[in-house]
Amino acid sequence: MAVTSKRLLLSDIVSFDKIKEIPSNYIRPISQRPNLQDVVHDSIPLIDLHDPNRQHVIDQIGQACRDHGFFQVTNHGVPESTITNMLQIARDFFNLPEEERLKLYSDDLNKTTRVSTSFNVKNEKIASWRDFLGIPCYPIEDYIHEWPTNPPSFRDHAAEYCRSVRVLALELMEVISESLGLDKDYICGQLGKHCQQMALNYYPPCPQPDLTCGLPAHTDMYVITILLQDEVPGLNVMKNGRWIAVDPVPNTFIINIGDQVQVMSNGKYKSVWHRAVVNRDKGRISIPTFYSPSSDAVMGPAPQLVTDDEPALYNQFAYGEYYDKVWNNGLDKSFDTFMSETNNSNDDAPNPSQPFS
Repeated sequence: MAVTSKRLLLSDIVSFDKIKEIPSNYIRPISQRPNLQDVVHDSIPLIDLHDPNRQHVIDQIGQACRDHGFFQVTNHGVPESTITNMLQIARDFFNLPEEERLKLYSDDLNKTTRVSTSFNVKNEKIASWRDFLGIPCYPIEDYIHEWPTNPPSFRDHAAEYCRSVRVLALELMEVISESLGLDKDYICGQLGKHCQQMALNYYPPCPQPDLTCGLPAHTDMYVITILLQDEVPGLNVMKNGRWIAVDPVPNTFIINIGDQVQVMSNGKYKSVWHRAVVNRDKGRISIPTFYSPSSDAVMGPAPQLVTDDEPALYNQFAYGEYYDKVWNNGLDKSFDTFMSETNNSNDDAPNPSQPFS
């Protein structure tokens, strides 16, 4: 069993320490290991956003949100060159010398732009097999001065990407609102000042991928997540009690609805369990954009979706309260604190043991 390294970033442990076994703090309990031999290769819905029949797009996205919680989009309006540049600067950043990447290192959750590793290194007992750069993206002018200046093209290419993805996020939230029978501006109108964050994730090659995870099973705390990934597979989605491998499709984005859509939809749409698994031979880049409310936004079921027959499943709460709960308690979170007394079942709540049963 490999000993824990003193290096701060996992990629440097892998590169410089030449490990043949993963450090002990990355080994998950047997019940939480990925069981890669049981993963099924399947697909999630692929939706053309430029279908001239808008109602068809609304219906497809509504069905995908009900049945899968995940879908892919094509003809999404983000130029291919913008996607290519974003993936390249992510690779270039993680290929920088250790001392250059460590200039932005912090384990302070309140630091808006930072390089770190795993999820929350201060609190977690078991580490996740990833390094990441987290940057806030909206409003860009408030944060771009914090972003890396190396590689030299980072700020220009990342800003172009963030602006394009925000347009896509706003479009998707309109369609999701309409698919619930709400006004198209309903979701956007509940988010206060709006927040947009991006993580550049690097999952290094792993000598024992069956013992650990890039990120363990979790749901996303946000409204929606827009995921760009390179050609290396790694995303698994829970469907009917089984893990489904979602293989990359060039020039598409993977969309998943987050916990806040589950709340606003009063449980009609589910925030679905997913995880990142790792690869013995290849490193993987994934770039999720998280669109979320501002911390003071009050979240709760849309009044139009609450009836005598379908009472509110969740109490109202400030998004900042939920955000802090997740970061302080880790990815194994629960809606229990925010459930209405009328919700006598935990079926709608994230249950950290469920994905491993």
